[in-house]
Amino acid sequence: MTFKRRIASLLSSKGKVEEGVRLMEAGDSVRGFALLSRLAIAGDTEASFRIGRAYLDGTGVPPSLEEGAYWMLGAAEAGHVEAAFVLATLYTIGFPEGFEIRKTAATFDLAAPPTLGTRHPDFHKGFHWGQIAANAGSADAQALLGYILTNGPEDLRDAVQARAWYERSAAAGCSQGHLGLALAILHQAETDEARTLAAHHLKEATKGGLGTAFDILGRMSEAGAGVLRDMGAAARYYQQAAERNIVGAQARYGLFLLEGVGIEQHYGRAETWLRRAALNGDAESAALLGDLYAQGGELPPNLMEAANWYRLAAEQKHGGAARALGLLYLTGNGVHRDPDVATHWFQVASEAGDRHADADFGNLILTGASATDDEKQALKERFERAAERGDLVGAFNLGVCFDQGVGGTVDSREAARWMQKAADGVVNAQFWYGKMLLEGRGVQADPTQAMHWMEKAAEAGMGEAQVAVGQLLVTGQINGRKDHGRAMELYRAAAESGNVDAMFSLAAMYGGGHDVPENRVEAQKWFMKAAQLGNGLAQLMLGRYLIRGLAGVTDLQEGRKWLEHAKAQGIADAEAELINLDAAQPDEDD
Repeated sequence: MTFKRRIASLLSSKGKVEEGVRLMEAGDSVRGFALLSRLAIAGDTEASFRIGRAYLDGTGVPPSLEEGAYWMLGAAEAGHVEAAFVLATLYTIGFPEGFEIRKTAATFDLAAPPTLGTRHPDFHKGFHWGQIAANAGSADAQALLGYILTNGPEDLRDAVQARAWYERSAAAGCSQGHLGLALAILHQAETDEARTLAAHHLKEATKGGLGTAFDILGRMSEAGAGVLRDMGAAARYYQQAAERNIVGAQARYGLFLLEGVGIEQHYGRAETWLRRAALNGDAESAALLGDLYAQGGELPPNLMEAANWYRLAAEQKHGGAARALGLLYLTGNGVHRDPDVATHWFQVASEAGDRHADADFGNLILTGASATDDEKQALKERFERAAERGDLVGAFNLGVCFDQGVGGTVDSREAARWMQKAADGVVNAQFWYGKMLLEGRGVQADPTQAMHWMEKAAEAGMGEAQVAVGQLLVTGQINGRKDHGRAMELYRAAAESGNVDAMFSLAAMYGGGHDVPENRVEAQKWFMKAAQLGNGLAQLMLGRYLIRGLAGVTDLQEGRKWLEHAKAQGIADAEAELINLDAAQPDEDD
């Protein structure tokens, strides 16, 4: 500090304020605050503003909304423009319920805790102080006034005045003014010229680092609205917005990285950004993470992790995620098997509008998941109303009701009638109706039509139908038609989607004795997959393969383990295999 400045700081109030500010900015906040506090108590307006700011920011003193608001009000009432803007901002953000700014000074409390509680905006007081600061030339206040006139209560809203204030703020170079003006233009934009003008103001807003401006420019670049369509530019804008914690941009940037759109594909970084978006409340990102962990690919499959992300999205009523979570609970993959919990999540998905989940939900309730008679009756009535409106999923579920006697007595004819209606568009109904035609249940038996409907369900990807049709093609039960090659294709499709019965059947075909090439290595691989998922017969066969070395590798200890698993499930042949194994092994004492 120069000698002249020292003298000024000792002799003038302004100089003392400048000295206090200098100390605060130099990191000596305690001494700076002490000097400014003495000046504020003496009535210096600038010092009052600085002290208020210090309390709000927690600089040189523990943060205190109460103290900060008190000193800011005093400065604003004394004509301090920036204090009026800060006060307007505080009112617009809101004070905790019951909070009132004190009217009298209190002793400076250096240990005052921050005021907590839900904030309640007061747009009218925000408008009052914002107007004072805006009329005094504060560009920030002009932008805030535009926001209040746009988003405040109905009696304050005035789009024309809001735009005028945004224009004044933008003309003064305020980033928030540019952003507000761009949004006002886009709200009424009907031409490319208007969107181009909005893009110009958004670019000006990005100079102030405003994440929302980057996000909107990303969307405009992605769509080619107001700017040239440029996926690379969109990716860069999304990245800038994502780094500023704009949740929607985090989700879009993560998706761009995942799919390699406008930027080099990178699964690890994609997962990071999708995770951030999901944890910030984006349900779609959480659901996508669930899909990534469930399906594997570049990321290792992890059904426990998938379940966690699906749950996060499902709790926000994301229909697809709720259904996926229900399926995990139904199959016991990644979570404990619990049909009742599965029913809950299918219901959530159904209520969110997921029609596939509606069928799953109905199926579970109707065929054994916990529900009272009254609940089942109410469910049947709901399905009746939906079916009568032409809802095919409702027709399918109503058919299940009649077939299982839920909400009344069994009526196979009515079941078949509603299943036939639903079969035109519901995969589950195609399979059910096909089985009814095959068995002659509620309708005249027709094996040819039965195979037609079951194959439709299989071609649509229904694992249970793929296994059933595969079995019919292996045995030639329908019209003597055998096609082991096609059966194997169906088994593989179902097995790869997680159907355990299909895994066993596919392994059995690879094991030999069918009209397809034998491949015992593949057979053992699929027996292993089915065995690990609890299929007792697969555990028996895997034990045999390992003990006898049928796939080229012998492992007596591992083979015994799988035979023990099969025996524990009541597979009679497993016990015989173990007896033979013990008899074949020499006594250690010999």
